[in-house]
Amino acid sequence: MTSLDRHTVLASDGALLAAYVRRPSEATAPDAPTVVLAHGWTLTHRSWHRVVDALDDGVRVVLWDQRGHGESTLAGGRHRSSGESVGRLGQDLREVIAALVPDASPLVLAGHSMGGMTVMAYSGTATPEEIDRVRGVVFCSTAAGGLRGTGLPGEQKIMRALSRLPFRGRPGRLIRDKRQREYLFGADARDEDVALTTALTGGVSLITYGAFYGALMKHDEVAALARLEHTPTTVIVGGRDKLTPKVLARRIHEEMPHAQLKVLDDRGHMVPLEEPEVVVGAIEQYLG
Repeated sequence: MTSLDRHTVLASDGALLAAYVRRPSEATAPDAPTVVLAHGWTLTHRSWHRVVDALDDGVRVVLWDQRGHGESTLAGGRHRSSGESVGRLGQDLREVIAALVPDASPLVLAGHSMGGMTVMAYSGTATPEEIDRVRGVVFCSTAAGGLRGTGLPGEQKIMRALSRLPFRGRPGRLIRDKRQREYLFGADARDEDVALTTALTGGVSLITYGAFYGALMKHDEVAALARLEHTPTTVIVGGRDKLTPKVLARRIHEEMPHAQLKVLDDRGHMVPLEEPEVVVGAIEQYLG
């Protein structure tokens, strides 16, 4: 990935959020737009690397590891769950923006999977001024709700148990490339993309797996989409996405008929890795 400056953002509940900024290649005005990228469940900011590398190098880019993921902690700087919610992730996004983006800079927000839900939660509690600041939104492989029943039999009980573990274990080698390729990717996945995804998902604590699984099952931000009714938006989904299937993308589009809907027939859930050019094109149309 392009060189990034590392920052730590202290969230209002004491979580320490590892954040990263790609500075523009040349000095830009404070009112130049900033792209903010939110990653998905059990991933880290590194899952955006193909998009960051392909974005125009004159654009400021801000990323962070969602709480409990990568180098970020949970509330109070701990690694134990105190009850996670998508709403809290939306507030984290707000605090990352406040800490790292110039006040005069308009925003383009892009979220993948749980990151898309993060953007929805942010929008649902945003002030009119915060909404006006957003030039465009890109939702990749995500849902506004309706995730109950999409997992494997017995998965919910297992995840609840993981969230209560007294130790910070990681799945590590239990996560295998073959399983990730079959479940998260579409046709012709690059070996290096599968390997990266396996490494990222294997490095997240089991507590985070369980705690955020519960948050995602409760997630319902349909009402928040109305806050973006005048915000240019693109919804991207892989036609072979098993985690957030295209029916969920179509539901977002039904709530946001002004949005562009792009269904990538042969792709899976990991669209930012599988089709970075499509994601970059969607983002850059809003930089204008």
